[in-house]
Amino acid sequence: MTQTTYRKAVPADAPSIVEFQMAMARETEELELDREVCSKGVSAVFEDNSRGEYFVCERAGRIIGSTLITYEWSDWRNGVVWWIQSVYIAPEARGQGVYKGLYRFVQELAGSDAGVRGIRLYVDKRNTSAQQVYARLGMNGDHYQVFEWMK
Repeated sequence: MTQTTYRKAVPADAPSIVEFQMAMARETEELELDREVCSKGVSAVFEDNSRGEYFVCERAGRIIGSTLITYEWSDWRNGVVWWIQSVYIAPEARGQGVYKGLYRFVQELAGSDAGVRGIRLYVDKRNTSAQQVYARLGMNGDHYQVFEWMK
């Protein structure tokens, strides 16, 4: 099997990330995103890293997965909590440990940064396969339930 590499995304990765976001919305929420809005949203992260950072998995020169890290200040912990968002692994690469590698890559970066206190994510309650993956990686959903208001 060809080696999978993990790295911080660069602006040239934006088209792949947009495609992943479009596919994820369809797969997980049966939602068709507006491509132009999504493209601008992805570009906005590259233009201002205070919004977050994308990380990607690459195999044989092709992006096969990505995630977005955003930041939450925690006064309780006097540090930043990284939120994993927009996780997507290409269907043909699923079940091969690709997300595990991406998560471990991000976890290592967070662990080496004294200002980062932890990692969180949210997952759709119906996405049981993703929940099983997160549990196997040592994450738990015991403490919080996320509520939202979206415009």
